[in-house]
Amino acid sequence: MNVLLDTCALLWLASGDRKLSKQAHKRICEAPIAYVSAISGFEISLKYRKGNLHLPAEPVEWFSTIVEHHGLTVIPLDYADAIQAPLLPEVHRDPCDRFILAAALRMNLPVATADTHFKEYGIEVFC
Repeated sequence: MNVLLDTCALLWLASGDRKLSKQAHKRICEAPIAYVSAISGFEISLKYRKGNLHLPAEPVEWFSTIVEHHGLTVIPLDYADAIQAPLLPEVHRDPCDRFILAAALRMNLPVATADTHFKEYGIEVFC
């Protein structure tokens, strides 16, 4: 089954952080398609610019390298997701996560995340 990585899972995958379990890592690697949302690139750039995230390269280079290295497929920002994200129930208020949630719901994808709010939308999560 295809999967979608939340931004935290992408960062953990890239850094080898043990917050991403061995089972989750295996599931991502064995998925026919492992997706990451373009909004994760936006979120990473925001954190980098604010000094809350240190990367070994500029965000655009880092993101492209990680996507290629791990064979990820980027979900571009889609008008349907942009319209649906603000219409989702107010369980989750993070706008970046709402884009990821909208894409996961539209594409019926489980999400690699530690964010328990995703479950409240009926989305399967794993980490």
